Amino acid sequence: MSPKPIEYDDASSDVRAIYDEIKQARGVNDVNNFWKYLANDPVTLRRTWHSLKEIMGSGALDSLTKELIYIAVSATNNCTYCIRSHTASASSKG
Repeated sequence: MSPKPIEYDDASSDVRAIYDEIKQARGVNDVNNFWKYLANDPVTLRRTWHSLKEIMGSGALDSLTKELIYIAVSATNNCTYCIRSHTASASSKG
């Protein structure tokens, strides 16, 4: 059986806590399907979220530049879903 996305109402308290962090950090009402599918393995969800926070944290590049790099890589990989997701995120950053 293929994994299904884990919606907030069906998630464990640990997964809900991560969803809440993501929603607050990104200023969105719901997490996208990337996170919902990762929630099938809460350890991977947590690890991926923490890695992303490190990558997108303060550093030599601002967050908009990092999102633009994500878009370029997504275009190179021909990932329409990724392009749309990172374009939306970049748009919210200016």
